[in-house]
Amino acid sequence: MINVAVIGTGVIANSHLEAYVKSFQGRCKVVALIDIYEDKAQQLKDKFQLDCEIVKDYHDVLDRDDLHLVSICTPPYTHAQIAVDMLHAGKHVLVEKPMASSLEECDRMLEAAEQSNRILSVVGQNRFRDPIMKLKHTLDSGKVGKVVHAQVDSFWWRGHCYYDLWWRGTWEKEGGGCTLNHAVHHIDMLQWMMGMPDKIQAVMSNTSHDNAEVEDLSVAILSYGNGSLAQITSSVVHHGEEQQVVFQTEKARISAPWKVYASTSKENGFPIRNTALEEELDAAYQAMESLTYTGHAGQIDNVLTAIENGSLDVLIDGREGRKTLELITAIYEASTTGKSIQLPLTKDSSLFYSRDSLLANAPHFYVKTSSVVSFAKNEITLGSEYKK
Repeated sequence: MINVAVIGTGVIANSHLEAYVKSFQGRCKVVALIDIYEDKAQQLKDKFQLDCEIVKDYHDVLDRDDLHLVSICTPPYTHAQIAVDMLHAGKHVLVEKPMASSLEECDRMLEAAEQSNRILSVVGQNRFRDPIMKLKHTLDSGKVGKVVHAQVDSFWWRGHCYYDLWWRGTWEKEGGGCTLNHAVHHIDMLQWMMGMPDKIQAVMSNTSHDNAEVEDLSVAILSYGNGSLAQITSSVVHHGEEQQVVFQTEKARISAPWKVYASTSKENGFPIRNTALEEELDAAYQAMESLTYTGHAGQIDNVLTAIENGSLDVLIDGREGRKTLELITAIYEASTTGKSIQLPLTKDSSLFYSRDSLLANAPHFYVKTSSVVSFAKNEITLGSEYKK
């Protein structure tokens, strides 16, 4: 039995507990809920009918030999220190996205994972959705050829009061705006499917939330060594929240939500629809097996399986988490400086590598003027499931 603690009992902790308690109750047990607000932990304890301890300070469980895995569900600026302490204490770590608020913190987390020989996994639950996994397999099959252009629409909508929550809307506490905290899902999927680019150009703005320092809209162009391009729009101002990832390849257009369109050339260079390839691709897509567990449950199953097998091999490890934050950091740096940013980013090459340098250089669109501890009703949406 794998004993688990959940650190941070805000809304996202529900997704972790749904998996631990309902999907994997025979494989793991929640032994502690940890939060500086003990009343919030008590609410989750009651909701999930847990027989567990409520702890105010995570340091109090570091020495527990009966604790094997922790889910870190706290605000991003706290992730690094909690993860490093837990890893050095011999615990496996599953940390919510974004991995941390700077690349310097990511590198400290990676070092701790290597030194402790423990799992460091970063949440990217959208990889564990059938349309995304099948799209990845379709790209990897080689049937569509090289990707020439990718279009990532990370469209969300949040009202003005969204940024009234005490830790949101500041570079110090949240670490960034929609590019970091919403598009992280889609940026993770893009780099998983297409790899890392060579350089990034970007712009960002705050169009609708004058109670936040951070951006609510950004547009980035990624350039790859093979000539391919990708564009990422990150937003919390798009009505309808229509999220998609589209790949234009040498032979076809494929996407999540799933849609396929293939063209071939007439003798004069104009297109004619290649229905035979469309049917082949669609048949292969539909024949792929569905995942047993999806979303957070899919990723937690992946982590539990690795622990059970004595392996460190998980789909989204700390190195993968760092890649995603590297792209986001490059978007922020390119937007701020107006320059094309070369990758990879290192301590010596990036203006935004550390938390201190981020805070010193990030633009402040507005001054945060409101601060509430929590909302009376705090339901959240986790984005598209990429179904038609």
